[in-house]
Amino acid sequence: MMNDEHYLSWLSKSGRSRWWHDSADPGELARGLERGASGATTNPFLARVALAANRGRWAQQIREALAAAANAEDRAEQLMRIPVTEAARSLLPQFQGTEGRQGWVCAQVNPARAADREGMLAMARRFHAWAPNVTVKLPATSAGLDVLEECVAEGVSVTLTVSFTVPQVLAVAERRRQGRERANARQLAPGSCFAVLMIGRLDDYLREVALDSRAEVTEEDIRQAGLAVAKRAYSLLEARGDDLEIIVAAVRGPYHVTELAGAKMIFSIFPSWQEPLMSGPLPRQERIRQEIPPAVIRRLSRVREFVRAYEPDGMKPEEFIGFGPTQRTLAQFYDAGWKSMEGFAPELE
Repeated sequence: MMNDEHYLSWLSKSGRSRWWHDSADPGELARGLERGASGATTNPFLARVALAANRGRWAQQIREALAAAANAEDRAEQLMRIPVTEAARSLLPQFQGTEGRQGWVCAQVNPARAADREGMLAMARRFHAWAPNVTVKLPATSAGLDVLEECVAEGVSVTLTVSFTVPQVLAVAERRRQGRERANARQLAPGSCFAVLMIGRLDDYLREVALDSRAEVTEEDIRQAGLAVAKRAYSLLEARGDDLEIIVAAVRGPYHVTELAGAKMIFSIFPSWQEPLMSGPLPRQERIRQEIPPAVIRRLSRVREFVRAYEPDGMKPEEFIGFGPTQRTLAQFYDAGWKSMEGFAPELE
């Protein structure tokens, strides 16, 4: 390894870890691809930001989308299609060159439909038709898990998001298995499937819960909570021989990457966090096998919400939708993303 090789390059070349660019903006994605990104994650908020920043670039497409929309929800869907399909075109050479192992872009269903099985399935089928390398983001709720199985069985690729816990990852793995069995029985190629862990958002939530409950945990403990969940989910999948890939998202600092390096994982990295990962003395070491100290786990376990996230049986699927970070994230993605696109008026931007 050359001394001047930046960390993201080392991460991509040295092991099984990969990273995806976390933005729908075409200029930012181009820089991410130059830095070695092998996919792109988007959500309604990121799509909304990209549309606002590229009104001139996409003026004609925006006008056509707004004119063709049948209602407010369709308006948001058609607008989101613009940055997603442009990203899909940019990533298609990777997708084709790796026979579908890389080069994916995510497109997220309406967050307001997190409990609506029929609505999400219909939306997933439409998104799937946008491009061969679109993976449809579904929420890791009970309803989302049902749609996941059906999609995989039909050959529709999906990514389960709004996910923060070990139980959610294990539930995704099980429903993926069932979907693949159904596809194989019908002699169809099953859809690909990824499982997101938004570890920074879990840390954010646990920090507030610990403060409110006066739990005896330190800030350093909280900073290791999401890492503990990711390491445990990964080790359980490995032990079961399950090759489901985890996408680590909501990165809050380089440590959320360096401490999981070496895992067969994908890191979703926002442009502002790519810069620190391209400079500075970061450890070029595979650290996925380094356990979180037992004393840290004991202290974190004083917070009930951490136990729910960390233990394999901490929650049942019907409880996922009511988990604090789930409700918060769904609301943010809808209010700041999808709802804004429903009312998108380019002349007022």
